[in-house]
Amino acid sequence: MRTRVVYTNTGIGIGTILAMIFSWTANQSLFWLLIHGLLGWIYVIYYLIVYHF
Repeated sequence: MRTRVVYTNTGIGIGTILAMIFSWTANQSLFWLLIHGLLGWIYVIYYLIVYHF
């Protein structure tokens, strides 16, 4: 009989952290920081396109 091991990853990832940092830098608003933190990598890519290029 085989045993099955399942790993669950909880916590915030690098995309979430970057999104929150970029959001605070651009807006300095806790509301937008939380919204962009939820969007994660989507906001990181948006920020790089709009503000970096």
